[in-house]
Amino acid sequence: MLVHGLWNAAWWLAPLAWRLRRLGFEVGTFGYPSIVGGPEPALEALAARLRGGPPRHLVGHSLGGLLALEVLRRAPELPVARVVCLGSPLRGSGTAHALAAHPRLAWALGRSSALLQAGCESWDGRVPVGMVAGDVARGIGRLLAAVGADSDGTVALAETRLPGLAAHCRVHASHTGLVFSAAAARQVAAFLRDGAFLDADAGPA
Repeated sequence: MLVHGLWNAAWWLAPLAWRLRRLGFEVGTFGYPSIVGGPEPALEALAARLRGGPPRHLVGHSLGGLLALEVLRRAPELPVARVVCLGSPLRGSGTAHALAAHPRLAWALGRSSALLQAGCESWDGRVPVGMVAGDVARGIGRLLAAVGADSDGTVALAETRLPGLAAHCRVHASHTGLVFSAAAARQVAAFLRDGAFLDADAGPA
């Protein structure tokens, strides 16, 4: 099940869903109002969607990865086998902090602001979690000077490294580009199948 990020909708993950289907997976999506709704109703709806169903994997882009970990922290019994995060600021987002500090820009985070700024302290749940991070520094975080060259333009590479993750890899893609990246999709498929990524550097997207 794919979980989108801030300012996106389920349909926006169609390119990633298409690639994963071609790699042999059955793919569903989970949509939620990331700005006006915020994390709490999204977490409740995601837990309800998963509860009582067959074992599934979760793949979350950006904020979606934070939601995936948070729902499993609150309800560790949910039938989830593995999780892959795509460019999720698990250590908290410098870009979110920069936006929140500007009165004219803080609205862009909506009710997801607190979760994006705080991130997670660590991961000690039973479900293995892998991270696919981008290293093309092109995005709003660079414009705000909130992240440097070691980033995907929105999320710093350091923000994607969380104690307790099963695996971490990099692909040549920006934050938005992770959803469209063939290399990212191959890495997601590898982790969901085997619990490990391919090479540390997956090559160009």
